[in-house]
Amino acid sequence: MTKLKMSRRAVLIGGTALLAAPPLQVLAQAATPSIHVLKDPDCGCCSAWIEILENENFAVTVEPSAGAELMRYKLANGIPEEMASCHSARVNGYMIEGHVPVADIRRLLDERPDAVGLAVPGMPYGSPGMGPESEREAYDVFLIRRNGVAEPFSRYGA
Repeated sequence: MTKLKMSRRAVLIGGTALLAAPPLQVLAQAATPSIHVLKDPDCGCCSAWIEILENENFAVTVEPSAGAELMRYKLANGIPEEMASCHSARVNGYMIEGHVPVADIRRLLDERPDAVGLAVPGMPYGSPGMGPESEREAYDVFLIRRNGVAEPFSRYGA
């Protein structure tokens, strides 16, 4: 039988590794944001958008919701009626309304502005989940401030 002998160096390295583990777990969670989506259970374009999020390493949960119930949720969470689209989502305290590109969601999470979230009103053709990007119509992504004012966050040309 061999005798296990721990050096002072081994104890310090092991202790340092244990202290580093929680921050590494936080970084891993930040790299994989959780996003909760409310959508009509029969909507194919919403499902396509969700698939894009999943392919971009978002941890997606889905809750079926439709009609007046979904609109009440949007309004109660600061989405102005004129910014509404087909689905709503929440990620790290922000609302995401409609077919918002992943790059804009990631930018929002990096910059952390004081805002309700992002919206792509309506369902512009060629936005994520709404047909091929190569044939898209021009659309804007709006940042919705807490006072309800929407301002351009990014623009996608035709």
